[in-house]
Amino acid sequence: MELKVEIAFDELLHVVRQLPEDKRAILKKELNKKEVRYKEGELTDFQKMLLNGPVMSDEQYKNYKDVRKHFNKWRTK
Repeated sequence: MELKVEIAFDELLHVVRQLPEDKRAILKKELNKKEVRYKEGELTDFQKMLLNGPVMSDEQYKNYKDVRKHFNKWRTK
């Protein structure tokens, strides 16, 4: 079962401030978990995919620049 509720930020802040101290400590710990995970250098699946993707060689890049130059000349005629 899923329940979606739209709460303004001010209302949410008011509710959080009404929590007992021990519950606020648990909430704070849970909120900081994601931040810590990314600070430790753990990569997301998307970042891993990008880093493992194909890379142009210097020769391929030079060829790409030459082709782009020719296309740009052709477009501006």
